[in-house]
Amino acid sequence: MHEVQGVVARSKGAPVTVETIHVPDPGPGEALVAVQACGVCHTDLHYREGGINDDFPFLLGHEAAGIVEAVGDGVTDVAPGDFVILNWRAVCGQCRACLRGQPWYCFNTHNATQTMTLADGTPLSPALGIGAFAEKTLVAAGQCTKVDPQASPVAVGLLGCGVMAGLGAAINTGGVGRGMSVAVIGCGGVGCAAVMGSRLAGAATIIAVDLDPRKLDWARRLGATDTVNAREQDVVAAIQELTGGFGADVVIEAVGRPETYQQAFYARDLAGTVVLVGVPTPDMKVPELPLIDVFGRGGSLKSSWYGDCLPSRDFPMLVDLYRQGRLDLDAFVSETIGLGEVERAFETMHRGDVLRSVVVL
Repeated sequence: MHEVQGVVARSKGAPVTVETIHVPDPGPGEALVAVQACGVCHTDLHYREGGINDDFPFLLGHEAAGIVEAVGDGVTDVAPGDFVILNWRAVCGQCRACLRGQPWYCFNTHNATQTMTLADGTPLSPALGIGAFAEKTLVAAGQCTKVDPQASPVAVGLLGCGVMAGLGAAINTGGVGRGMSVAVIGCGGVGCAAVMGSRLAGAATIIAVDLDPRKLDWARRLGATDTVNAREQDVVAAIQELTGGFGADVVIEAVGRPETYQQAFYARDLAGTVVLVGVPTPDMKVPELPLIDVFGRGGSLKSSWYGDCLPSRDFPMLVDLYRQGRLDLDAFVSETIGLGEVERAFETMHRGDVLRSVVVL
């Protein structure tokens, strides 16, 4: 048993606290990871606000990198001393998606079996099965992806969630390729990662759309060729004008709202693709969308789950690109903070002042 400090959300809407938690030694199929860095993601705030479920108290944090400290029986893919990025979709290898050769859709992903607790024995619910705002955490070994140990944990840990979601929405789900036109609606961390992914894939025109001029500046620095201020311009008309009157080949919606999804639908070219990576709330519905338009415009309407990534395939490749200077993950790190500053980081994130705050342990 390991006694460490971690960030806990005890009840809905209450400020988070740094508390002593107990982490078991790894059992079969599990790994104990000493966390080095963990990004502050909107999903953690959703947990604190009760937007995911009400299984309080939560051990927050999930966008992380660290060193494997110990493994349980039967673990062969990682070993003590390995530098790993944590992922929240450890594929099972046996479900119908895995067996048909699409493990990135795995329908039976798994987490650690044992429970981490508060010092008084109260069970904790780890965010996305990880709980990495802690000095050490217990995860399923499949949630650990070994990568180049020379990479900065502060930067590459962001591949564990938001950056991978955006990169993957462009490259994996949207199929962005050389010479294509792309529009990204919503330029927070995920949207900016979609911009970066589109640039990496060779898109010729990359249009960033947002209400906030600061976010448009971030997107331009990360590869956008054009920007549209949605507060001042008609989004659909502006995207069409920037694409020869046709609309974009791929439109990535990174907000998760009905009105921006409708903009994405009409801003794409005939036979184009819409990718929804922004996460809507359960009450949201697509506005009235004439079925003849769905048919007549052709193409694809897709959702992107975790950027449709396969961590064992994508993380090492992206870390290599980062090490080569071809993928600027450092640009996403707005500030580094300690465990005791997570509550302030939530406020900063909510105001849109940062791309990512990263907890360094």
